[in-house]
Amino acid sequence: MSLPRSSAATERDPLEAARRGDEDAFARLVAPYRGELHAHCYRMLGSVFEAEDLVQETYIKALRGFGSFEQGTNFRAWMYRILRNTFLTSRTGLRATMTVALVDEDEGPSVQATTDRQTPEATLIDRDHRDLLQAALEELPVHFREVILLCEVEEMSYQEMADTLNVPIGTVMSRLSRARAALRSSVQKKLQKA
Repeated sequence: MSLPRSSAATERDPLEAARRGDEDAFARLVAPYRGELHAHCYRMLGSVFEAEDLVQETYIKALRGFGSFEQGTNFRAWMYRILRNTFLTSRTGLRATMTVALVDEDEGPSVQATTDRQTPEATLIDRDHRDLLQAALEELPVHFREVILLCEVEEMSYQEMADTLNVPIGTVMSRLSRARAALRSSVQKKLQKA
C-alpha cells in the first residue's frame, strides 16, 4: 500500500512540504529545537510561562514566514533569529532588565552530585560563587547577556551566533570579548566586596 502523494512528499522532503503549507511537516522540522529554544528564553526572561509564550510566538512567526527561509542555510540559526526578533519587539523596554536564572525555577537551587564528598563549607562557597556569577550576569546589558548565553550555554559557533543576531562574525567576536570582560570585571568587584 502506498502513501498518498502529499504524505510521501512530506516524508521525502519535509522542507518542501512545509514550504507548501504542511503544518505537520513544519512541526517535525522545529520539534528538535523546542527544548533548547525554551531553555534559552527562560534564561533570558527568568519565567517559564513567558518563555513558553515567546517560543509559541516564535513558532507562529516561523510558520507564517517559512517562505523566507533559504534552503541550504542554517535552520537552527534562522529559528534563533526569529526568537531574538520576537523577544526584542515584544519585550523591549518592558523587561530588558529581567534577571536570568541559572537554575530551574521549579526545582530551586541545584546542588551537583559528586563522587567525592564535599564539606558543607565547600558547598556554601560553591553556592556563593554561583550566586555571585548569577548576579554579575544579571547586571549585563541584554546584548552582552544574549551573546554569552548563545556561546557558553547554547554552544553556538561564531557563524551560528552571527546568523542568529544578524551581525557580522567580527561583531560577534567583539561583543563576546567585551561581554566576557564586563562579566569578569563585575565578578572581580563582587569578590573584592565579599
